[in-house]
Amino acid sequence: MKRENLKETLGNIDIYLFDQLVKGTYDDCSSVLDAGCGTGRNLLYFLRNGFEVFGVDSSQEAIAFVKNLASPFPQVIPDENFMVSTVEQLSFKPERFDLVISSAVLHFAENLSHFEAMLNSMWEVLRPGGYFFCRLASEIGIESLVRFIGNGRYILPDGSERFLVNQEMLLRLTKKLGGELHEPIKTTNVQNMRSMTTWCVRKQTNDI
Repeated sequence: MKRENLKETLGNIDIYLFDQLVKGTYDDCSSVLDAGCGTGRNLLYFLRNGFEVFGVDSSQEAIAFVKNLASPFPQVIPDENFMVSTVEQLSFKPERFDLVISSAVLHFAENLSHFEAMLNSMWEVLRPGGYFFCRLASEIGIESLVRFIGNGRYILPDGSERFLVNQEMLLRLTKKLGGELHEPIKTTNVQNMRSMTTWCVRKQTNDI
């Protein structure tokens, strides 16, 4: 019996996004936007399973790669579905997508205003009842090891500079946006060098 190669099926998908797929969270979704898609590591599963897939990234090289990746799949038109754009300036209609993915993007915010502009832009194109999957750097669990340098940015123990969030901030933003957590906030501490937090939010429907 031929065994299907998981990497061929899933690509280099974020393991916590894979966790949501296994749980069936996105079974009723049909349209997906990866905002800050890079070379599309989180999109292969959706492409292979007939989702309407869109992606934006500020890198022309990354978008060229994703267009090539998506070209064999009949449900997408690569030149229309994938475009060079910043996350804070999405050109899609409001409430366009069932699922918006933001993986390792928001911690590159230059300051709080930039962070909020990116977040609000992604939230605006998410339909009521839709899902927001976000992975971003945080100070959770390494609070005493990071150094604040202003504008919401910190120096991490690994020497990198990031915009960091904490649990209180994520809970406050969830409420402010009009969302609800459908998973507890989960954080992976990488050997006390950095922490990556998974923030899974569902946009409340208009009748709530």
